[in-house]
Amino acid sequence: MHDGPGLQRLRELIGEVRIALLTTLDGEGQMHTRPIETLQCEPDGTLWFFTACDSPKSAELRHDTRVSLGYSHPGKSIYVAVSGVGSVGRDIAKAAELWSPGQLAFYPQGLEDPRLALLKVRLERAEYWVTPGKASYVLAAVNAALTGTPAGVLGENRKLP
Repeated sequence: MHDGPGLQRLRELIGEVRIALLTTLDGEGQMHTRPIETLQCEPDGTLWFFTACDSPKSAELRHDTRVSLGYSHPGKSIYVAVSGVGSVGRDIAKAAELWSPGQLAFYPQGLEDPRLALLKVRLERAEYWVTPGKASYVLAAVNAALTGTPAGVLGENRKLP
């Protein structure tokens, strides 16, 4: 994905939220959603996560590589939706780059844990919204009521290819 400032802003927003809801498709085509921590968002938008190689998400991605991720931070009025292609594999050098001691809770043998794998998501599409505070909505509602004209987009919204 290449979009200069839009992609840079997307990366900043993902970095502020960090925890996403990852949706994959199971073997029957049913959606399966669960939280996952974003470890890195590269300059091209590629996202990295740790996962267990024997997890349901790993099995689901062997059947269908399509993924969707949703990020939300209502306190900061940040909302991000991305979709792309996911793959699971082992890369000790990349895992070492992303590793933190907190990961020992899930992978007690550290980087040598045989279950430790990386989930890589190559973004294909994304959209983000950063909305203003409640006062802006109240003013927009009053203005719409007085003029009879609906408010346009409030805040920041951008789609990336």
